[in-house]
Amino acid sequence: MTRRKPDETPDGADESEALDSEALFDLYNKRNESDEDAPVKVEFRLTRDLDKRLDRYLVDRVPFLSRTAIQRLIQEQAVTVNGRVPKASTTLHRGDHVVAVLPPPPSDSIPAEELPLRILYEDAELIVINKQADIIVHPARGNKHGTLINGLAWHFLHSSSGTLSTVGKEFARPGVVHRLDRHTTGVMVAAKTDTSHWRLGRQFELRQTTKRYIALVHGQVEPRADVIDLPLGKHPRIRERYAVRHDASGKESQTVYRTIESFAGFTLLEVELRTGRTHQIRVHMSHRGYPIAGDDLYGGKHLRESDIDADGTDRPVLKRQALHAALLGFTHPITGVPMTFTAPVWDDMRETIALLRRHRSLPCEAVSGTLVDLAQVGLGPP
Repeated sequence: MTRRKPDETPDGADESEALDSEALFDLYNKRNESDEDAPVKVEFRLTRDLDKRLDRYLVDRVPFLSRTAIQRLIQEQAVTVNGRVPKASTTLHRGDHVVAVLPPPPSDSIPAEELPLRILYEDAELIVINKQADIIVHPARGNKHGTLINGLAWHFLHSSSGTLSTVGKEFARPGVVHRLDRHTTGVMVAAKTDTSHWRLGRQFELRQTTKRYIALVHGQVEPRADVIDLPLGKHPRIRERYAVRHDASGKESQTVYRTIESFAGFTLLEVELRTGRTHQIRVHMSHRGYPIAGDDLYGGKHLRESDIDADGTDRPVLKRQALHAALLGFTHPITGVPMTFTAPVWDDMRETIALLRRHRSLPCEAVSGTLVDLAQVGLGPP
């Protein structure tokens, strides 16, 4: 990694080194420690006058981006100097505070691997997929294989249109602007150009997207619809977990749930996210006493057929959290056209809910405010 010069102090990257693609991998991987929708930012504070243009300065600090890419980043208002939108020609001075939102690492440093992708939509600017379970989104410094990004890189390289042959260059980088947990399924969008990445990322950062999940939880949820407004942060003792935190480490977190169906011992919910904290739905529902079925990290239980049907076998039907990102709405980053995508649930959730309907269904009044069409997600009418 390139060592920094003694004229500035970087914040958000490594405190003692300038940013390279390996360090950017780490920043993208660490993003989920606070906010899954937050952009990746790097900051620099100048300790002396440089008499250097902003674009040239950033090329020195982020050497894997070309000057053209840096200039486009500035044009997209993804860079600020002292909190203001600058020009590429802005001259930097002592005490200036530079903040830049960066796209993902160059995809030629990500091995392309053939992975099953269920594509819902694709154009020259973005791709929307229905993520499967047991796959992580971003490579990290020590793990660059078997991730969604690897699969996207392979898809772009082998596109029959031939228009994506520049993957790994300045365009067509597989830029995932938000993420889902490893065992959470559902709709995700990835950007294929830097401009689309910055603009989509801005929509997520400003909460201008619509996100609805389907969740199967243990217990009969009461009240049948509510807003959970509880701050979340890292668990004080268990590294891989998050928790409700009322101290300085807690970050504002809001989850809205609405009951779709009721079963003996279970409830099917539509969940709306107003913030994007890591494990937010899982922690909030567990804290309320209704852990997500299959979520053994937060008190849920893996399900066998016999757990639902007393005459059933011990065949496993649900071995991961029953949480599915069913609907995602955003504005197309180039055309400005509103877009909404619905992802069908995967077989394990579909079978589990079918068993519950057959053996444990309870009367359930409709709750207003739901958006997900059960037929479109493959669950049909109750």
